[in-house]
Amino acid sequence: MSRIGKKPVQIPAGVEVAVDGNHITVKGSKGTLELDMYEKLTIEIEDNVLTVVRPDDERETRARHGLTRALIHNMVVGVSEGYSRGLELAGVGYRVQLKGKDLELSLGYSHPVIYNAPEGITFEVPDNTHINVKGIDKQQVGQVAAEIRGKRPPEPYKGKGIHYVGEHIRRKLGKAAK
Repeated sequence: MSRIGKKPVQIPAGVEVAVDGNHITVKGSKGTLELDMYEKLTIEIEDNVLTVVRPDDERETRARHGLTRALIHNMVVGVSEGYSRGLELAGVGYRVQLKGKDLELSLGYSHPVIYNAPEGITFEVPDNTHINVKGIDKQQVGQVAAEIRGKRPPEPYKGKGIHYVGEHIRRKLGKAAK
């Protein structure tokens, strides 16, 4: 039995979960998320506790049991609290500005790099070297943060580039070290 799959999902106050066959809709104070789940799995809701139940022990059903529970849990947390991912710019002259909803990044190129905010994502720029990516969909927040990081990934010699807050960059010695 999947250890993740059999854990119950607590539904906080102010969050509504609607199940229509294989389609799940989660509504909260921050927005609405939807999911089409695997057809063999069923969902039981009792006293604000949601559990994902699988009918058999087939390989595909077992594989999707924990996945479905994790996706539903991420939806519930997203519509009630939201998700955030922090990025930090390191390097001389590397900075970021908020232009409306979009980001304008100066990353050492001959031109500024413009990153347009997708729908459902908001950016916060507390200072000119930090970015907070916020949204209700955990997968989308992580994807947008990875795309921004990909504009100038951190390099191992000087550590310049865009990295996640708290990420450790493994440094290499230059050619002077023998």
